[in-house]
Amino acid sequence: MLSILDKYILKRYLGTFTLLLLLFVPIGIIVNLSEKIDKILENKVPFIEIAEYYLNFTVYFANLLFPLFFFLSVIWFTSKLANNTEVIAFLSSGVSYYRFLRPYIIGATIVCVVALIMGMYLAPMASKGFNEFTYKYLKNGRDDRTKANVYRQINDNDFIYVSYFNVSEKTGNNFTLEHFVGNKLAYKIKADKIVFNEADSTYSLFKYSKRTILENKDILESVKKKDTIFSFDLEDLTPVMYIAETLNIIELNTFIEREKKRGSSYINRYEVVRNKRWSLPISAYILTIIAVAVSSMKRRGGMGVNLAIGIGIGMIFIFFDKIFGTMAEQSDFSPFVATWFPNFVFAILAVYLLRNAKR
Repeated sequence: MLSILDKYILKRYLGTFTLLLLLFVPIGIIVNLSEKIDKILENKVPFIEIAEYYLNFTVYFANLLFPLFFFLSVIWFTSKLANNTEVIAFLSSGVSYYRFLRPYIIGATIVCVVALIMGMYLAPMASKGFNEFTYKYLKNGRDDRTKANVYRQINDNDFIYVSYFNVSEKTGNNFTLEHFVGNKLAYKIKADKIVFNEADSTYSLFKYSKRTILENKDILESVKKKDTIFSFDLEDLTPVMYIAETLNIIELNTFIEREKKRGSSYINRYEVVRNKRWSLPISAYILTIIAVAVSSMKRRGGMGVNLAIGIGIGMIFIFFDKIFGTMAEQSDFSPFVATWFPNFVFAILAVYLLRNAKR
């Protein structure tokens, strides 16, 4: 059962966190809208699509910065408790410091569960809508979703090559598919251009040619245009950079396993996305303990000093998270180490600050 102390602190914990979200998310929307309003008006974007975009933006923005939001919220209300000598009153009544921490840990658990659900399922949906709107209306099709000289293994027997590929248009130039049986080439398909038809999930091959290799002879087939079906999708063939962010955890696990078999060069990027979906919610516990340890002491200078210290620690945490994430994406650095190292370092800091705060 929760005591009066637990309910009092838990209410302040969740209330302040919610209030910060309600304050900062609209600010983020206004800043984003002020930057994008010219292109939105220029492209005559329907109001319903603008509303959907900013709904997705809200989830995307909140998920991106939630560690900083709840970290500052804990420092804010705990500093107020300390300035009002309420923390001293709690501890003087015989409550141990660990007992004082209990409602904070309960609050961190609630935040962690919500963050897990958001990160695993809601944020990917929002990220997809957010990114698609950006490329459709705000970049006018001039984006980085094109690939040059793509060569990939589709399955155990098939290899595919495209000299130039555009994801948004679902087209590729100089297409080649080679099918092997064992170590021998069974047939080879070539086309000057390949186009994916979304209506019926077929492919149109222009200046199509197929060479089937038999033991005693080769069979050649050539037509100007051929519509056919393949076992791959062009977006699976050359996924856009942000595709991992748009998949829920089940889809992401399947996608990563498939990309590993294909020898994708973006595996580390996808692994970073997957590991962050676990590491960031867990950071709720670590940052909560740090926030309480920093702000539960009454300081000369009041709440402003605690907030300054908290903002500094929060920015360092985000800096570590971004730097190590980028290292893993751009090199052979382990994605697991990169995403969990900030938690490990700040967990040590949390233990140190907690031991000093107890005194």
